[in-house]
Amino acid sequence: MAMWNPWRGCRRHSDGCKFCYIHKGDFKRGIDTNKINKTDHFYAPVAKNKSGEYKMKSGQTVYLCFSTDFLIEEADLWRSECWQMIRERSDLHFIFLTKRIERFMECIPDDWNYGYENVTIGCTVENQDRADYRLSIFNELPVKHKNIICQPLIESINLEPYLDKIELVVVGGESDQNARPLDYDWVLNIRRQCVERNVPFEFRQCGTHFIKDGKKYKLNVRDLCSQAKKANINFQTI
Repeated sequence: MAMWNPWRGCRRHSDGCKFCYIHKGDFKRGIDTNKINKTDHFYAPVAKNKSGEYKMKSGQTVYLCFSTDFLIEEADLWRSECWQMIRERSDLHFIFLTKRIERFMECIPDDWNYGYENVTIGCTVENQDRADYRLSIFNELPVKHKNIICQPLIESINLEPYLDKIELVVVGGESDQNARPLDYDWVLNIRRQCVERNVPFEFRQCGTHFIKDGKKYKLNVRDLCSQAKKANINFQTI
């Protein structure tokens, strides 16, 4: 696994961004998250060592722009170079998430056609309104590998109309002292939808404020992922 952040900074885009950990962390350090700038790691996938070998070893999964959005408008002038590097490193598999899926067709390279085999795109949704808007677009896009990311999940969502050709659905709660609660029933409902359609499902993290069997719990941030794992409800295709 490798991380690649060719730029940093982002802007809140919808309700799911309310307690964004990137904005919170930057605020503590006195950084303006709304300023989007290229990073020193822009060329990381094609960087080589003194022996002329790629520093990113072949076969890795590369998490792209996990502290920003790959489709953000301010990066339009830089993105074509990223696509070139993604093409060059066909031996790596790149994954990026986006809340700006409506921009996808204007952000792809000329040779995209039906998608690159080494790119997975996760469309992020947080409530039914954003699910209906974004996933109706996502379903029609020429992408070979599609994931749906329901994180932070802030209400019950019906994904059933949008599960065709989806390779993975991820669910997670919100992390913040003032976070909106995650109801375990919402998680189980999405899991049921995935199982019925034979779509892989992953419960990635609980929320700081978690509801189970009608009881409210407050969890430590460090325990959110481990508690989700203990639920043991992840589903792989049969």
